[in-house]
Amino acid sequence: MTKLMKTEISFASKMENVNIIEKIVDELSAQFNFGTEIYGNILVSSVEAVNNAIIHGNKLDESKSVFVKIEINNNILSIKVRDEGPGFDYNNVADPTLPENIEKPHGRGLFLIRHLADETHFYNEGKELELKFKIN
Repeated sequence: MTKLMKTEISFASKMENVNIIEKIVDELSAQFNFGTEIYGNILVSSVEAVNNAIIHGNKLDESKSVFVKIEINNNILSIKVRDEGPGFDYNNVADPTLPENIEKPHGRGLFLIRHLADETHFYNEGKELELKFKIN
């Protein structure tokens, strides 16, 4: 199968802009007829990735942008989310399921992403996260 779709967008690091990725996932789901479970996995993972970029990467600095690149190729949906922050050590993130972390209000996003996406890849010292999903 040839490449079906590719798009890139960017937006300011404002929490209300999370709805941009929600709308995109809804539109993709309507266009490519995602199943309910796949749709949920894509929605939660992509929203968490954008939240992390806004909050942790760009530190809610509205002068910084979040960049999203979406591509569908051979029934694989790739969503890349990049921020303008300093990056982070993605191999050294606290496990939110450990007793000492259960009560913490943050720290579940990457855990969810890693469990819901078929593949996750970090690039550029953690400034960019790629999520991959098999969509058919």
